[in-house]
Amino acid sequence: MKQLQEFIERVILTSRYLLVVFYVGLAASLAIYAVAFVFKLIKTAKVALAGEDMVLPMLVLIDSALISGLIVMVMLSSYENFVSRFDTSATEDSPDWLRRLDPGSLKVKVATALLTISAVQLLQVFLDMEKFTEKQIMWKVIIHMVFIASALCLAGLDRLTTVSAQKLIHKKPDGSEASAPAAPAALPAVPPP
Repeated sequence: MKQLQEFIERVILTSRYLLVVFYVGLAASLAIYAVAFVFKLIKTAKVALAGEDMVLPMLVLIDSALISGLIVMVMLSSYENFVSRFDTSATEDSPDWLRRLDPGSLKVKVATALLTISAVQLLQVFLDMEKFTEKQIMWKVIIHMVFIASALCLAGLDRLTTVSAQKLIHKKPDGSEASAPAAPAALPAVPPP
């Protein structure tokens, strides 16, 4: 029975490597999106050379950059959290935030990124309102408000779980509060020989 349990645990633990397929797929989609970005950039350059208003085309580029950053953040932090740690000893090319990002804070960062993307898209709508009906604008605003509420809820839950975890660390087994550890006593000064 013990061997069967060990085998099942090994299979479940090894199955996390199946996630690599998704992360490689995200990297491929990022490469395709980068090619599409170059075409958007060329289109923006044509608009600039024609002397037209640059605000909307620039918002499209900003939107693309935000989406790309979201893909990278999800890809790197999810791989680090669920598959394997990156070996950063060989290179200093690793983002500083990567080690500090747990699944809870990743959710908050993703919600914040989605909120920012939604805000940019809503700004695009407001700058080009004649292309949209009142009902379409209303639904875009409602969806944006849902993103705001979701981001606030996720941030609140993340903060609540962090505070709860810190309180649990400082509890004694009998449930009473543990005092903070005393500062180490200063060593007496040793006179030079």
